[in-house]
Amino acid sequence: MSLACLEVLGINALKQGDTYYSLLTGNTKALGEGSSFSVYSPIDAEKLSSFNNATPSQLDAVNLELKEAFKVLRSIPAPRRGELVRRIGDEARKYKHELAQVISLEAGKIVPEALGEVQEWIDVCDFAVGQSRMLHGLSIVSERPGHRMMEQWHPLGPVAVITAFNFPMAVWAWNAMLGLVCGNPILLKPSEKAPLCALAMYQIAQNVIADMEDIPKAAVSVMIGDRQLGEAIAASDTFPLVSATGSTAMGRAVAQTVAGRLGRSLLELGGNNAMIVSATADLELALRAIVFSAAGTAGQRCTTLRRLITHESVVDTLVERLSKSYDSLPIGNPLAEGNLVGPLIDEASYNKMQASLAAAQQQGGTIVCGGERVTEGVPAKGYYVKPAIVRIAHNAPIVHEETFAPILYVLTYSDFEDAINIQNEVPQGLSSAVFTESIREAESFMSPAGSDCGIANVNIGTSGAEIGGAFGGEKDTGGGRESGSDAWRNYMRRTTNTINYGGELPLAQGIVFE
Repeated sequence: MSLACLEVLGINALKQGDTYYSLLTGNTKALGEGSSFSVYSPIDAEKLSSFNNATPSQLDAVNLELKEAFKVLRSIPAPRRGELVRRIGDEARKYKHELAQVISLEAGKIVPEALGEVQEWIDVCDFAVGQSRMLHGLSIVSERPGHRMMEQWHPLGPVAVITAFNFPMAVWAWNAMLGLVCGNPILLKPSEKAPLCALAMYQIAQNVIADMEDIPKAAVSVMIGDRQLGEAIAASDTFPLVSATGSTAMGRAVAQTVAGRLGRSLLELGGNNAMIVSATADLELALRAIVFSAAGTAGQRCTTLRRLITHESVVDTLVERLSKSYDSLPIGNPLAEGNLVGPLIDEASYNKMQASLAAAQQQGGTIVCGGERVTEGVPAKGYYVKPAIVRIAHNAPIVHEETFAPILYVLTYSDFEDAINIQNEVPQGLSSAVFTESIREAESFMSPAGSDCGIANVNIGTSGAEIGGAFGGEKDTGGGRESGSDAWRNYMRRTTNTINYGGELPLAQGIVFE
């Protein structure tokens, strides 16, 4: 397997012998002191890299560098910090194709999706540059004569970003680009399944920082390690904010640890996303949205469509058409042109998919198509599967779980209110959609009594959120919001200031104390 993209990005310079550095920050470039592990490509199970886990004890030295970097970065004018992010975006544009190839190699994404992820990083840079001149507060009328009140937003402190394998660059970019313009150094702990993506992003950022003498090198740092390192980061009071993306179980652990020291958590966790297909829906439009939302990225998106809630009058027609579409999906090496479905990340993911399909059958479900491993026309050691469609009751226990694989559960309804109740009955609350030509149904879906998810779409799928809106969900999804809108406020602290420009000292609420 060609690793030329790593050489172009300069990642090979981040090696000592056959092992990549695990700890990369301002003045420190070191191997981890913990156990070693290897990273294998999901494409063909070929070895890509070796690392030693960075340890909690090594975090202490990194924390000191981050604290010193914050003292510098917080006083640099925000537009100058925006210039840093602008240049990072330009560097990402320059190496867009090489960065996308690293994503494909480590996460198994088809090239168009990998290019889209890098473009998301670039787009967030553009958004953050504009935001760097709009970190504004409020001017507030005071009840006291000769006084003025105002709010300001100030840098928060070093921010830790813990990411998952499926969006190894985009999620970091949502947090890091906004965090930097807000004046905070960023420490990334990537998934152990995608550390080369982390090194690529680190290298891009350091190329820019090297040309900006006022920006501390530790503004962008990386530590590569296992769960023990993540737990140490969550427990460290160096980080007033820990942003974590992953499973609900992981998020609960992070939230409890961070809350124990009264820090902040920004959580993006599980999704069990549903689409309602109404009797009035444009089925041709819905069909295209369903296939991408359910089968794209081999079902390994947090916004993947997992539950299709279909009106009883159209369900048979829709399932028949979906089955034909699924049968024609090109499955194979994601680096090969024309393939639309790549591999699952690893054997454990494949086994979980098979266990979920078995559970669905035991709970009364019927597999309409798919689910089996693909062995012809694909790299022999990769875990390629046919996306599955399962007809099942909405209250089957397996339907309420998130399986990170391409399984689409087809459920039926007769009354639209029942459809919304089915949509909302699962613990997760990330993304949702309705396909309907009825304005009443559309508005009901988006109303306070409608979808309880952080994302509620009409006549588009559950995947493919734009960076301009805040991304995140409710309930077991964690409640965090990243990327656009006012998500920048996560990375800042608010102060309320009162200025007395008069000659008297009146107290609030009319209190007299003389």
